[in-house]
Amino acid sequence: MRKWISEIKTCKIYILAFVGVLSNPILCAQVSVDHDPKAKVILDDLSKTTKAFKSISAEYEQIILNKEKKEVDKQSGKIFLKGAKFRLEIPGNVIVSDGKTVWTHNKDAQEVTIRNYESSEEDALDPTKIFTLYETGFKYAYEKEEKIGNENLTVINLYPSVKPEKKKYHTIKLYVDKSKKIIRKIKIMNKDGGVISIEVKDMKTNQDLPDSFFSFDTKGFKADQIIDERDGK
Repeated sequence: MRKWISEIKTCKIYILAFVGVLSNPILCAQVSVDHDPKAKVILDDLSKTTKAFKSISAEYEQIILNKEKKEVDKQSGKIFLKGAKFRLEIPGNVIVSDGKTVWTHNKDAQEVTIRNYESSEEDALDPTKIFTLYETGFKYAYEKEEKIGNENLTVINLYPSVKPEKKKYHTIKLYVDKSKKIIRKIKIMNKDGGVISIEVKDMKTNQDLPDSFFSFDTKGFKADQIIDERDGK
């Protein structure tokens, strides 16, 4: 069980990528150093566009490179968002939350772990913030324009401003579609030289996703297949 818990935590870290804008007035006073105004315009547009969606579903591909820039892992996943609710489908696991409870179904072990939903800036792994995490805890700067395929993208660099010494990464690169104002790709640049790259392959918005899609029925599981970690359980 320890192995699959570790895999789930690692996968969540991959999602960390969507990050960025601080509105603290003290930091804004240092805009020339901490907050690039050109980047801020792009991030503000990105935030406005994303928050207007009633729901988001996306397929993505993640690639992990070690410090020698050799590929050590590659996998695909799906994420579905609706307000505070989310559903994350990764190889061998499904993680579902209705905003209050989180169910993690390990398909290979046929086990379900249940816990209370918690979101904190320190954890910063909340899937509901996958497209808006850039709004808190980061300094930012415009880097360049880049074309990938037929898409014109703007690259924004994000730097952790809250306890940066405790982060495993030093920079996160956001690749923003200039016309659609949505995130297409991110790169997490780790301090050990490794790189985690996440590319959004397909993104759909404003779909009719029922609330039942964001809950998990444990009726078909035996008592020893359910691990309940909720308070009072």
